[in-house]
Amino acid sequence: MKKIQLQKFTDFANQLLPHETAYLMSVQQFEDAQKLEILRLVDYNCRHIGQFSPYDTSIDKRKYSHLKNWIQDRLEEIDVDAHYKWMLELEKKIMTDAIDWTDEKALLKAVRNYRHPGFFFSKFFELLQLYRHFLLIRLRYPDYEVVHGFLEQYAAAYTFSRETGDRLHRATNDIVRQYSGGASTSAKWESWLQEVFYNEQVEGIQRHMALIRLTFISFNYRKYDLLREKYDYLDRQLREGKYYSKRLLVNYYINRLLLHSSFGEYDQAAFFGYLSIREKTHDYILYVNNLCSVLLKLEKHQQALELMRQAAPEMRNTQNMFNRVSFVAYYMGALNKNGLHKNAEGYGDTFLKAYAKEVLSQRWHLFFSHYLEALLYQGQYEKIIKAIRKHELLVKDQSHRNKAGYQPNIPAIYHLSQYKEGNIGAEEAKTTLQEIAGRHQASSLMQLIRRLAPEMV
Repeated sequence: MKKIQLQKFTDFANQLLPHETAYLMSVQQFEDAQKLEILRLVDYNCRHIGQFSPYDTSIDKRKYSHLKNWIQDRLEEIDVDAHYKWMLELEKKIMTDAIDWTDEKALLKAVRNYRHPGFFFSKFFELLQLYRHFLLIRLRYPDYEVVHGFLEQYAAAYTFSRETGDRLHRATNDIVRQYSGGASTSAKWESWLQEVFYNEQVEGIQRHMALIRLTFISFNYRKYDLLREKYDYLDRQLREGKYYSKRLLVNYYINRLLLHSSFGEYDQAAFFGYLSIREKTHDYILYVNNLCSVLLKLEKHQQALELMRQAAPEMRNTQNMFNRVSFVAYYMGALNKNGLHKNAEGYGDTFLKAYAKEVLSQRWHLFFSHYLEALLYQGQYEKIIKAIRKHELLVKDQSHRNKAGYQPNIPAIYHLSQYKEGNIGAEEAKTTLQEIAGRHQASSLMQLIRRLAPEMV
């Protein structure tokens, strides 16, 4: 394999994200034209997925090294997660009397330069509460007065933040229960969550949490217009370097995928999906699953399958069964779309044998839709009927019908299989399948049924 020139710098630049480079372009003040030329090309490559313009090897390599260090420093300065880790480390040092004067100087400087509200304001406030004890018992009155003054000034803001956090928890409980199919109603939280999101006096983490919960509400009620302006607002904030961390940025990208997918804007959804998986965060498999779903809608079947094959090792390491079951389901879907139905069946059989309980409690409808479709392609009608009866899928499907985006895949496959096996007559099967087809004409499953039994639909 031919080695790419400037490989280390290229690998580093390929991990950057468009909002990072947009921020870097906005703050750079390079007098060196070559450094600016490199940064502009980094920005261009970040924004053009699937394209790559190589870097100029005639430029002194030391400039690439200096630029890499400059990029890392500028991003670390605004990284809210890095700031949070710094606070945790200081908290540990204060509690164990291990804080040194260099740490203290940095902390006192942060107090004097503080601009409210910080992204993790509550954590910073609690850190200073501990530091105030540390200072007072040591009779460090000048530094104590600085810290005490801060805590007095922002005491009301801290109380408000605690109350907002408690209310966010109550809202989350209602929202997630409804999203999971429960009886809770989440619409009552919409107005308050919008107030939190737009309130610039609320700490950043809580504004972020409010937007995520509004996203859930939009899916609960299929009110997607609720989100577009808010994510456009957040987009502008991120380009200015506000509320930045790699983790938060890829979370923003996956939510943009969901938003554009909801409007049928699948090309844009795929663009943001690929950005979301540049960084392997805790939710990497969730993001892969969502991207695969979009690629299948775009009929980019080979790309979807390649994506899942590359991510398979990561899936085996995740303990989140919701994400694992979803991954297996989409993997079977990608195999089916590439004509590998036997492979999809085998993959589903193996996983179902090992994790039947988990499948039936999480994402069972998605899993069995793709698994039964693999059997349907192969004409394994008897196996389909046995699987549906064994796992009582028709009963489960009945209670699943009130969910947003419901597709009657399982009853359609069951009735077709019953007809093919001679267990029900043509008229009964035709009546049921035509009723389903009338509501879901465009689904890929109905297209398959038309091919297998054109006399039915």
